[in-house]
Amino acid sequence: MDPQLQPLMDVLQQVKGYIYPNEIELQWGLLVVVYPYVTGLVAGAFILASLERVFNVREVQPTYRLSLLTALAFLIVAPLPLLAHLGHPGRAFEIFLTPNLNSAMAMFGFIYAWYLMVVLLLEIWFDYRKDLIQWAAGETGLRRFLHRALTLGATDLSERSLSFDRGAGKLITLIGIPSAFLLHGYVGFIFGSVKANPWWSSVLIPIVFLFSAIVSGIALILLLFLFSSLVRGKDVDMACADKLASFLLYALIVDFSLEMLDFIHRLYEAEESIKILSQMISSRLFLSLVVLQVLVGTVLPMLSLFLVSPAFRSRGLLAAPAELRRLVYFSAAVLIQIGIFSTRWNVVIGGQLFSKSLRGLTVYKMELLGIEGFFMSALLLLLPFLILYLLVVLLPPWPDREARVADG
Repeated sequence: MDPQLQPLMDVLQQVKGYIYPNEIELQWGLLVVVYPYVTGLVAGAFILASLERVFNVREVQPTYRLSLLTALAFLIVAPLPLLAHLGHPGRAFEIFLTPNLNSAMAMFGFIYAWYLMVVLLLEIWFDYRKDLIQWAAGETGLRRFLHRALTLGATDLSERSLSFDRGAGKLITLIGIPSAFLLHGYVGFIFGSVKANPWWSSVLIPIVFLFSAIVSGIALILLLFLFSSLVRGKDVDMACADKLASFLLYALIVDFSLEMLDFIHRLYEAEESIKILSQMISSRLFLSLVVLQVLVGTVLPMLSLFLVSPAFRSRGLLAAPAELRRLVYFSAAVLIQIGIFSTRWNVVIGGQLFSKSLRGLTVYKMELLGIEGFFMSALLLLLPFLILYLLVVLLPPWPDREARVADG
């Protein structure tokens, strides 16, 4: 047998049922899984930041700037998985030169530019302007040059100017909330609009994507908040951690309820696709959907957060010490990230595992090397944390740093 035909034969041996040869190859791989996962973290982190600025949730104020910098770091990386997947990143600018208003995918470039330039960068600048001026006044060398350059020459510290900064920042946050919904909701809109694919075609897909983004963003900020306090040798603000955990629990319950509603609705409709979808869940997606997404990534952290949540403890049913709560919060946030990534995997990969004839299942073999391989995706997932570290060094988000500036 021709050695070049061996990979095809390996795939055919794992195909069950009746499936046509032109339906075996999966067009979207791991990079397309990484893309909605990263954009979800951006939207979730920004929505968390809005809780303090717009809704006056004072307990989460220590994470406000950290949330903004996290959203910026992940937003910078967000388009890279798509560019790498397409193979011709140099052509990306053409969507701005020849825009196609009928293409939701093409409009992502404009949504991305709006969110980056108008929402995130402006809000960060208005919030940091006063501190940039004060930092530059007491520094020397490169840090002074960078902080002074970031002021863009706006060095007025009058009360009128600072009041304008606060008002502008709040207005931008109000604009940013629906923008965050649009940034990630449109990803679910794209999948939900594919009528020919019964795994994707659902009116609840955009809403499920949005709430899962909120869950992943809050969980990420909770992780970073606990980790940064440990690294800096600071005591964890448990009032902030408890409030973050409470919001995370509420968002997780809503997200899980929506997913179950979508699943029950599919069962109730009992279309011709329900048989092949059931086979896919019980075989190809059992580990990633039933085990990782539902049990490990949703049910286990939801029960853990519920047992140690402040609302539960206030009734005198369980008095969890701060050390135990921190451990549970950290563990639950890690498990939730696994569950949300599994959700993206199950949507992107799962929707391509069954044939268009609804008669057979294929498999997805993840590569290790190459542009679509595991290491490339891992690099794109680690890159935002490196960018976040650089941003934190340049623009410290910690409340104790603000206090030292005020005292100075």
